[in-house]
Amino acid sequence: MKTPKIGAKVRGSTTGRPIMVALDLLGRRGTLRILWELRDTPLTFRALQDAVQTNPSLLNTRLKELREAGWIEHEGGGYRLTAVGGRLLVAMKPLYGWAQQWDKTNAS
Repeated sequence: MKTPKIGAKVRGSTTGRPIMVALDLLGRRGTLRILWELRDTPLTFRALQDAVQTNPSLLNTRLKELREAGWIEHEGGGYRLTAVGGRLLVAMKPLYGWAQQWDKTNAS
């Protein structure tokens, strides 16, 4: 599967609108977990693999996609969120709050 690009056909959309491209990438196995694990500090490949609990092949694929999207970068200390990746996590906070409330309303 190739890295989704704005303006190109992606899963669920022929238009390649930015929101559809973002949702395609976010919906890929392991993507959200990788972003979550990088929320506070850079991690080496091995530390990220341990945190995400996935195989090296899948992790390499997702890291490549996330780097191409500009959401993460790799520097001497490991992989870390870019400013764009950090803004994505901030944008997702309301969804997190909604999920917390949803959990409370469904607790029986």
